[in-house]
Amino acid sequence: MDDRSQPRMERRRLTHVDRRGRPRMVDVSGKVPTARRAVAEGEVACSQETLTLVIDGGGPKGDVLTVAELAGVMAAKRTSELIPLCHPLPLTDVVVRITPDRGASAFRIHAEAATTAPTGVEMEALTAASVAALTLYDMVKGVERGVEIRSIRLVSKSGGASGEWHRPTEPAETVAPRGPKPRAVRGPARTGGIRRPAKRPGG
Repeated sequence: MDDRSQPRMERRRLTHVDRRGRPRMVDVSGKVPTARRAVAEGEVACSQETLTLVIDGGGPKGDVLTVAELAGVMAAKRTSELIPLCHPLPLTDVVVRITPDRGASAFRIHAEAATTAPTGVEMEALTAASVAALTLYDMVKGVERGVEIRSIRLVSKSGGASGEWHRPTEPAETVAPRGPKPRAVRGPARTGGIRRPAKRPGG
């Protein structure tokens, strides 16, 4: 049912905005603490030369992937200081992994955060992925400034009243089946681009 057909009181509202349109922190004091986990991902696209340089450890700032992974972990722990209305949470686990993908000429970022608390850790996972990507850019910008940060997004979450959520898988691109190859149609014989006259009987 469309939200516009529901009574005004039953419509969905932004949780961080009060009825007067002012920002507010959500009161979670009445919620029961539960085990919660969230996974986010991102991508940093670069040239094959930069990818190889990072893999071989030849970057001007040292071990690029380890520094970026640690930056993601540190950022997750300070999410509430970066996002104004985000609750400070006692994180029980933070994992950040960056994997080179030669086929895509990119680095794949996987960030995971967990807690036992009355609210979720989606923002912590997303912050970890974002800062890991930014740190990776900072580490390689001296050799390639055109590096792109792409597709920072939530992959899944679990725990809390809303239960589990998983990002729907994107359908693979389908290739239209090829039909039979059309037969070549031959025109009149040509020599030097000029039509040859038909031979007359007995000529």
